[in-house]
Amino acid sequence: MRKYYPIPSLAEKPVLEGRCLSCQFLRQKQSTRRTSTFKCTSQKEQSISNPQVASGPNIDPQTNGSSPKPLTHPLGLPYPPEIGQHTGIDRRTLWQRKDEFTSREKQIERRIRLAKEFSKPYFREWTRMRYHKGKTFLSNPRLFKADKALYFPNLFGRTLDRLNPLKHTTPVLQGKVSVVSIFSSLWAERQAASFVGLKQNSTLHRMIQEANAIAQKVEINVEDNWLKALLIRSFMGSIRRKLPEAQHGRYFLVTTGFTDFLKEQIGVMNGKVGYVYLLDDACRIRWAGSSVATPVEMESLNNGLRRLIEEKRRTKVTEERDSKTRQVDTVET
Repeated sequence: MRKYYPIPSLAEKPVLEGRCLSCQFLRQKQSTRRTSTFKCTSQKEQSISNPQVASGPNIDPQTNGSSPKPLTHPLGLPYPPEIGQHTGIDRRTLWQRKDEFTSREKQIERRIRLAKEFSKPYFREWTRMRYHKGKTFLSNPRLFKADKALYFPNLFGRTLDRLNPLKHTTPVLQGKVSVVSIFSSLWAERQAASFVGLKQNSTLHRMIQEANAIAQKVEINVEDNWLKALLIRSFMGSIRRKLPEAQHGRYFLVTTGFTDFLKEQIGVMNGKVGYVYLLDDACRIRWAGSSVATPVEMESLNNGLRRLIEEKRRTKVTEERDSKTRQVDTVET
């Protein structure tokens, strides 16, 4: 009886590591015909002889339908926001543009950025919507500590205010406890409304009304496509009629400046999903939620908002007392 000895698959060689999966599969299939009578003893050999069982590491929980995990680390930028950041407006001079256009380092950076952009599948975001309605993480049950929390970036966009439509988000967010919702479509807006909608979460609206000078709700509509942004601008009048006048300066239409880097830093991993953030008076992200709200997430949002309002009230009372003390000392001197 003839014995067949295992022949190493060509897919194991470094030369074929960069080839497509179909070529590697054909090589593996040919090798399995010669090694069918040989019993595999190692995990590596089993993966070669049975390619449909082998699977690579899966980083994205949305691709295999596994449940999203609770948020365990703060989201945001390590530096506080400032007016003028991330506007998307190119203020370079003509000579600066020429120098960067001819710079070898800038060309390499552009190549890397374009390669990363074109490597993304076109329907990836829609495919991720199949699992848990696009939810990428569960909200943190408790607020992130102030000394550990990171900052919400400054964005620039058009508001519903007739007198001063173009605004930065930082002056609006500073000094108040803010519930910020980010969306880019009607589907995402409805998902964000499951956290902050009047019908869905009347408790949140009641707390904001009772602490009008301390808390607020801010909406950011992100649209990168200039044609869709132009269409939304044509419906600004109807949006203005739906919202109260006090909310006109807190509704932003952002078309530029919200880069992929900023999205990754604040956890916006899917542009078709709605996201909600709870910020303190220093623009730090203390709580975050994505997709459709669960009862536990809604309760954690309300508890976090209540706690931040109480902290802001105590801080305000302390500042007023210190201000009166300084005035008395000034009069006595």
